[in-house]
Amino acid sequence: MRLAIFADIHANRQAFSACLDVARARGAERIVCLGDVVGYGADPEWAVDTVMGLVDDGAIAVIGNHDQAINTPSETMNAEAQAAIEWTRGRLGVAQRRFLAELPLIRREDDRLYVHSEASHPARWHYVRDTPDAARSLEATDAHVTFCGHIHRPALYSMSSAAKMTSFVPTSDVPVQLLGGRRWLAVLGSVGQPRDGDPAAAFAMFDTSSREITYCRVPYDVEAAADRIRANGLPHWLADRLLVGR
Repeated sequence: MRLAIFADIHANRQAFSACLDVARARGAERIVCLGDVVGYGADPEWAVDTVMGLVDDGAIAVIGNHDQAINTPSETMNAEAQAAIEWTRGRLGVAQRRFLAELPLIRREDDRLYVHSEASHPARWHYVRDTPDAARSLEATDAHVTFCGHIHRPALYSMSSAAKMTSFVPTSDVPVQLLGGRRWLAVLGSVGQPRDGDPAAAFAMFDTSSREITYCRVPYDVEAAADRIRANGLPHWLADRLLVGR
C-alpha cells in the first residue's frame, strides 16, 4: 500500500491542497496525518473539515500540540503561536473542536507507529532535534518505522540491533529503503510551515511493500497563504516566515 504522510499542516490551505494533489497523482492509497492540523495559518475550518473527511474515508490522524491547545490551553507557546490559537478557537465549531479533542496521541498499524512529537513521551511534545532525541524515541517502541513531525524539518534516523545510530537529511524525490535489521524514525517536514530554509511544502510517500520512503517537496502559492494570514489580523511574522521557510 502506498501511504501519503503529512505533518504540521497548520491551517495552510494552499500548501495542503497542493500536497494532496501531488500525493494522489503519485498513487497514494491511504492518508496519514501526524498532527497540528491547526495553528499559525488562516484556514483552520477548512483544514479540520478536510482532515475529518479524510478520516471518514479511512485516513489515520493523531493529535498535535496545537490541536490539543484548542481545547486545553498551553502555557508553553510563544506569543504569536498563542495569538493564532486564540483566534482559531473562535473560528472552529463544536464538531470541529470535538474532532481535534478526540484524536489519539499515538497510533500503531502493523509495524508502523504514528505520533506527532516522539514515542517515549508523546504528551510532553519533545522535539527530535538530534541523534540522542531520536534514540530515545526508538528505544520506546519495537515498531520497524516510527513516523513523527513537530520540528518542521525533515530527517531520517535508524538504530541497529546493537543500538548504533545513523542520521541524515533525506534528498527530495530520492527513495530510501528502510531495511530490516534496523529500526527507523522518519521525521517529516511541515506541510504548512517548513523551517528548513525551503518554503516548499513537505510530505512523504511510503510503500508498505517495498518499505521505501520518499520525501517530497511541493511548491505552492506561498504569497496567497501569507496574504490570508495578514488579512485575518494574525501576527505578520507568521506570514513573513512562510516566504523564507524559517
